[in-house]
Amino acid sequence: MAETILVVDDEQNIRRILERAFTKAGYRVLTAENGHQALRTLEEHACDVVLTDVVMPDMTGLELLKRARQKHPQLQIILMTAYGTIPTAVEAMRAGAYDFLTKPLDFEVLHKVVRNALRESAQAPTPRRKAPRRKQTVFIGESPAIKEILQTVERVADTRATVLITGESGTGKELIARMLHERSSRADKPFVAVSCAAIPETLLEVELFGAVKGAYTGAETDRIGKFEAANGGTLFLDEIGDIPPLIQVKLLRVLQEREIERLGSNTPIPVDVRLVAATNRNLEEAVEAGTFRSDLYYRLQVVHIHLPPLRERREDIPLLANYFLKKFAEENGRALREISPEAMHILQNACWKGNVRELENTIEAAVVLAPPETTVLLPEHLPPTLKA
Repeated sequence: MAETILVVDDEQNIRRILERAFTKAGYRVLTAENGHQALRTLEEHACDVVLTDVVMPDMTGLELLKRARQKHPQLQIILMTAYGTIPTAVEAMRAGAYDFLTKPLDFEVLHKVVRNALRESAQAPTPRRKAPRRKQTVFIGESPAIKEILQTVERVADTRATVLITGESGTGKELIARMLHERSSRADKPFVAVSCAAIPETLLEVELFGAVKGAYTGAETDRIGKFEAANGGTLFLDEIGDIPPLIQVKLLRVLQEREIERLGSNTPIPVDVRLVAATNRNLEEAVEAGTFRSDLYYRLQVVHIHLPPLRERREDIPLLANYFLKKFAEENGRALREISPEAMHILQNACWKGNVRELENTIEAAVVLAPPETTVLLPEHLPPTLKA
């Protein structure tokens, strides 16, 4: 039986145009003029993809999306609107939309999105279930800001929404990325991390997208890139603000089309990758300066998580310090069991320009350098340069 598409739009002309186009392309097409009719159709017919307008009387496309996904979690839903805004797109992706397209529609683009949605639906397990829990990454903190962040992680982890994590170096951006992966149904698939700033511009394209034999001097065999290596799982692009303009264009295309092309090839390769990006730069300023594409920025920050610096959550320092003390004491066979009030006062009032990473390194050094028989970490065991 042909794959079934349900078109939902209060404009009869739009319904007719899409019905003719997708019928001609070989699909079975059903139509509905409002959300209530669409829900009834979904109860009566097995549908693979829903194309729905956002602005409709009585029930919006977003409301239809949320209600349809409650009863049909496997259903791929694509939203269409002439009034596209970033907040609406963000809400749609958080609610589980497959994609969010703005009118006027380019049928070739729409058809490609539908094909990708159908392919992804066919590859998804039925019923969808999360992977067995393994040992999971822990993010230490009980401050209000951290509690809110961890709640966001739990809400969006098992969605396909792209996540942008911002914050100073050492705040734990990769930890959040790993948590998003581990708490998703992709947890048994690869988690691939790439530091964009650590790879020379001339090599970054090959590193991300791969290359075919002969694409450049020394390319004696085909090489897969990080997108292919992460297929089915999560790709974490750290320091995304440092990628050059050419890579920005190619990355935007991957997010839009969900396919890559290896260097030296014109053959598209479909990829199913959940993208998580991170940066310590202000991307809004970079967009204004013209060094970062605005369309890529909006695609990346469907969900935005900002990690505060350690100096703005000092109430978490005792938790972190004691966690690291126990960890490094066990690893190094030391007798240290606690931190004195005087030493903790120093730790809580230090400036921590390197954030949690600096605190971790400081505790590790103190554990290693303190006398092996010492059970209490004292001020003299801390670096003399440590100050507020």
